[in-house]
Amino acid sequence: MTIKPLSPIVTHPFESIVQRLSVGDGLLPESETNLLEVMGILESYGHVIRAYEINLRYIADQQFLVLFPFFKYMNGDVTWARLLQHWQHNRINYEFAEYCMKGMMYHGGGGLDAYLDTPEFIALANRAIAAKTKTNFLVQGFNALSPDFLLEQVRQLCYYRVLGQFWDVMADLFFNLADRYHQGKITSIRDVIHFVKDGLVAAAAVPIYYSVDIEGESYDIIPKSAGLTFLVDAAIPYVESVFFRSLPFMGILSYNAQAQQLPAEQSEFVYGVLYADPIPAGSAGVPPSLLARDLIRHMPDYLLNHYRTFSRGETDLSVKSITSFQKSMFCVTSGAMIGLAPHSTDSNDPKDKAENRQHFVAWVDRLINSQSQLEEVQK
Repeated sequence: MTIKPLSPIVTHPFESIVQRLSVGDGLLPESETNLLEVMGILESYGHVIRAYEINLRYIADQQFLVLFPFFKYMNGDVTWARLLQHWQHNRINYEFAEYCMKGMMYHGGGGLDAYLDTPEFIALANRAIAAKTKTNFLVQGFNALSPDFLLEQVRQLCYYRVLGQFWDVMADLFFNLADRYHQGKITSIRDVIHFVKDGLVAAAAVPIYYSVDIEGESYDIIPKSAGLTFLVDAAIPYVESVFFRSLPFMGILSYNAQAQQLPAEQSEFVYGVLYADPIPAGSAGVPPSLLARDLIRHMPDYLLNHYRTFSRGETDLSVKSITSFQKSMFCVTSGAMIGLAPHSTDSNDPKDKAENRQHFVAWVDRLINSQSQLEEVQK
């Protein structure tokens, strides 16, 4: 009798990470230092994205089709004191929020991207455009010559609004997470991941909508009847666009598309948060530097005290804060991965386990097929 040899067990280059995800753990290993950094930076990030979402929603709601919005970062409070603070860079860097918004708009995805090409949206947008420009004959004439220009501005304003709604939910989630941490109820990276996962699932069906007030009348742009929801149409496109794809950072490197230094397909972009090398650049307009300044502004004392104990103390806070931020985003991504798994990670059914493994391998493959930081955060 011929004995048929057993099929070899195929292991993954990052098998330990796949195994961790399969049992409900995450991309970031457990350690007291990782927990402290992740919690400290998420507490700071909650304050930052609360400011971001307020400004994004202000722009969408109050600066609707203002073609030269000189004071869009003022949130309606245009005073000499605020302007002096703004010019001295003593302020939140809302440009980073717009960088994320433009990444989402460029890469698209989800129901929002599909809805913005529908006849329903075009009709609603054109109705609002007509109301906004009814006394501006110059803009009316320009719009007649280039009818897609203002329509595209409205599409962009939709992304302002949707990203604002997304960050509104996430700010609350991170504040609640920080409260539980200070109460001693969050004691591990796994706890962080599952708190994020549960928060995303709980908010999954929250409706995404957008309307503007023009001369006392409300105009729907994204009505609730469009059926857009938080998880599928905001959270997942955000993770895809900002964590995985994103855009090259202006001012750091020059890319020659003709020399194929940029991917031919948008789906092959790998400039996202999970791939980025934390850099000590302080150049104006570089997204990581802008975010670092905002995180440092709201950094809790326990995280600042930790940073003082190694490397160059407070002189390299920009690099340290972005390194910790990247760790925290690996945790948020882990929560999304586990939440999107076809079956519970607690299942003992071999079929469920196999399908979950396939799901997690596909996500991890997206990270190791690039110059990612996945290996770095394992140290």
